[in-house]
Order: sequence, then C-alpha cells, then structure tokens
Amino acid sequence: MQNLFSDILLPIALAIITLGMGLSIDFKDFKHIFLYPKSVIIGICCQLILLPLLAFIIAHLANLDPVYKVGLIIISACPGGASSNLVTFMLAGNLALSISMTAINSLITLITIPLVVSTGLITFLGEQAKISLPVFDTIINIFLITLVPVFIGILLRRYFTQIADNLRKPLQYLLPLLLLGIYSGVIFIDEGEESSQMLDNLDLFIYTLLLNVLAMISGWTIAKFTGLGRKNQFTISVEVGLQNSALAIFVA
Repeated sequence: MQNLFSDILLPIALAIITLGMGLSIDFKDFKHIFLYPKSVIIGICCQLILLPLLAFIIAHLANLDPVYKVGLIIISACPGGASSNLVTFMLAGNLALSISMTAINSLITLITIPLVVSTGLITFLGEQAKISLPVFDTIINIFLITLVPVFIGILLRRYFTQIADNLRKPLQYLLPLLLLGIYSGVIFIDEGEESSQMLDNLDLFIYTLLLNVLAMISGWTIAKFTGLGRKNQFTISVEVGLQNSALAIFVA
C-alpha cells in the first residue's frame, strides 16, 4: 500500500521545489560549471571519500550499538538531495554547483553505496550482505525530480524574467515551508508509530550532529584551501553535510 506523503506528495513537492529553484539560475551557470569542473570534482571527492571516512572514525569511537554504527555509514554513503539544494538556494549559494553535484553523485553512488555499506557491515557487524540499488528508478528520479523541473524553471526564467525575479524572494520562504509540511506528513502520518520510536533513540542525536558538523566544516576547509571562491565554499559545505535521508532509509 502506498503512503500518501512519502510515495505520492513528496516526489511532487520535490519537483515543484526544484522548478522553483530553477527560476533563479541560467543555462550559463551550468555551462561555467562544466567548462571549469574544479569545484564539482572537489565537492564530489569530499562526498565520496571524506564523508565516509569521517563516519567510520565517529562510528569506531562512538559508544553505540553496532547496528547504529552501520546506520552512520549508510548516511555517509548517500549523495546530497533536495534539502541541500534548497539550503543552498536559501543562502544564495552556487545553486548550479549544488544541483550538479546532487545529480552526478546520485549516479556515482549506485556503485559506491554497496561498497561503503558492505565495508561498514563487515567492520561493525562482521556480516556480509548483497546490496543492490534500483538503477533505472534512480536515473528516472534524477531526471523527473531534479533535471527536468530545473530545466523548465530555467526556461521560464529566460522567457519570463521579470516574473521569475519577482518570485525569487517569496520562494525563499515558500519552498522551505512546502518541504517542511511534506516531511512532517511523512514522519507523523505515514510513519505513524515508527516516528514515536525514533524519540527513544535521542542519544544518537549527538553522533549524527557531530557527523553533520564535521562534514560541513571539512567541506568548507578543503574548498577554501583548494582556492575555490566563498560562494562555492559554503555550497560544497552544505552539499557534503546534508544527505539524501530517503535513500538512506531505503538502503537500511
């Protein structure tokens, strides 16, 4: 049985949010990213290498049940998602870079997630598991939820520039509220009893927060010392620090 919020309303809301963000960027922003790919390469390397490394260190030092340690590894193995794009949009960061990193990394992690999570299972549980991800569904989601809506938004901006400019400020408030409303429905309505069980594990908060903060600081620091501009620094910081939680839940 499908859940109303997580299976139906969430994908629609994410597409609307991405379209709204597309109203604030141009094709030339993406062209610049791929003509000068240094920022994308550094950002993706931070996500694929630095983030799992931090998760393994925290999991090794943390006084947690091994199952939860594997949970930290799963989170670190996932790419960024709509949340990181939205935060970048709200902070007036390099939105083209954020969306590019999300799309590219979502494809790469089809290969890296099984490797990283399998290593976590062997390290902390002494178990092996065959992990496979829905390649076709993932590619379709990237196109329908990320690339197509942002492409439509860019086209609307090109032909209705004044309207797009007028919408930019209201969307910075409306889009986060939309995402908050949908996620609230997912947690408190679709998940039901499971959401209350989450409150029994509040001790996990310190470790997940630590992973988030260290990831963002590390992403910022590496971007700074590799000569990237301030806008790209905090864009990479956000993209490395905020992961696709829906995908992490699916893998778990």
